[in-house]
Amino acid sequence: MATASGRKCLATLGRWRHRRGAAAPSRAFAALVPGVSQVDNKGEFLGRKPHRQHPGILQLPHVRLPQALAHAAQFLLLESPEAHVEKQVQALTNYLWSRHLPVEAEELQRQAVHLKTKFLQNSAADPAQTEEKLQGAVLSALRRSTYHWQKLSYDKRLSMVYMAARLDGGFAAVSRAFHEIRARVPEFQPQTLMDFGSGTGSVTWAAHNTWGQSLREYLCVDNSAAMLDLAERLLKGGSDSKKKPYVPGVFFRQFLPVSPKVQFDVVVSAFSLSELPSKADRNEVVQTLWRKTSHFLILIENGTKAGHRLLMDARDLVIKGKEKSPLDPRPGFVFAPCPHELPCPQLTASKPLACSFSQAYHPIPFSWSTMPKEEKFSLVILARGFPEEMHRWPRITQPVLKRPRHVHCHLCCPDGHMQHAVITARRHGRDLYRCARVSSWGDLLPVITPLERPQFPAQDPSED
Repeated sequence: MATASGRKCLATLGRWRHRRGAAAPSRAFAALVPGVSQVDNKGEFLGRKPHRQHPGILQLPHVRLPQALAHAAQFLLLESPEAHVEKQVQALTNYLWSRHLPVEAEELQRQAVHLKTKFLQNSAADPAQTEEKLQGAVLSALRRSTYHWQKLSYDKRLSMVYMAARLDGGFAAVSRAFHEIRARVPEFQPQTLMDFGSGTGSVTWAAHNTWGQSLREYLCVDNSAAMLDLAERLLKGGSDSKKKPYVPGVFFRQFLPVSPKVQFDVVVSAFSLSELPSKADRNEVVQTLWRKTSHFLILIENGTKAGHRLLMDARDLVIKGKEKSPLDPRPGFVFAPCPHELPCPQLTASKPLACSFSQAYHPIPFSWSTMPKEEKFSLVILARGFPEEMHRWPRITQPVLKRPRHVHCHLCCPDGHMQHAVITARRHGRDLYRCARVSSWGDLLPVITPLERPQFPAQDPSED
């Protein structure tokens, strides 16, 4: 439930913005311009720190599960009678990654009409073609060409396999999202959290690892009783006894509370919206989650085109939605990763791409999984308040390519466009060049460009 002190947190964003020297709206930029773009250093945020510690750096080093959680997972898997767990883990991982969203009824109807028209044209000379035969041919073609989405039923066996496959990677992705909030808004100290589709409870562990000193209540919601039981056992070191849980204040329930009377400082849905059977169901859940959010709503999915498109639909639903909570009329804005509320340039490109990020992590040390891994995910973090309360620096959307005397950065900019910027010390200044050179995929580039800027002819970076 939201607290009075928590409600004041986003009100401090404007003051924090000025202390940290963020650009005023009149200094917003559209693109990096040689000789004009510069590091947003009005407040001298670098101070005596080196460039490799500039405030746009948000990447975490290799994430590692808390020792208590890793030991509990190992204990439960050793205790399980399941055979060939490694093969089941690999099969489930491949299935979840390659999974598409369910086909909507409107799309099925459109395909059926198209196929019927096509069959009618091909059989115009065949008077024996009856309506019944035509309908049968359309249905047969639809079965062959349509993706067959199935809802996963997580019983005790499948829950255990999911834990072995996704506990560590999910923990890494959620930890990265929490880290961005803590790094950019250090004053924010949440007291309550709700996790929709909580599964094995990795969100609870990651939140405790990030804000353990302030969080007092965690509500885990999952429609699988087996998953809830597994999450509770992990909190107790793998035991189902009345042993004291490692993280206090955790409550479990199978159904999402819809009343807006109780809000939470942080609401999370990690890899759960894609488990819903239709867009209408997803929209209803997203609206409910937003009503229950007092500060931050964090949505995470696989870093695929399907996962990214799903999150952009949810983002637009909240940003453009006219529904206001009677208890919290504050509008929403995109906190991360987008530096704007405009249409996603990745989706509007001629060849749409998934906007995804990567987080390195150490897996649970099972016999088949010992080397460090990368979790590729898409996310959107929505916040209550107004976008002008935050600075808007461009987001680095691909790995940074470092070359002699120049750096290639692919950026999502506040004007809603993508930019492939080639940054050099000579053309953009030493500070901006060095900040770009030490930045990574997913970081923010602390740069401004005045609105009125001169035009420069294209120049080969090798000339510098």
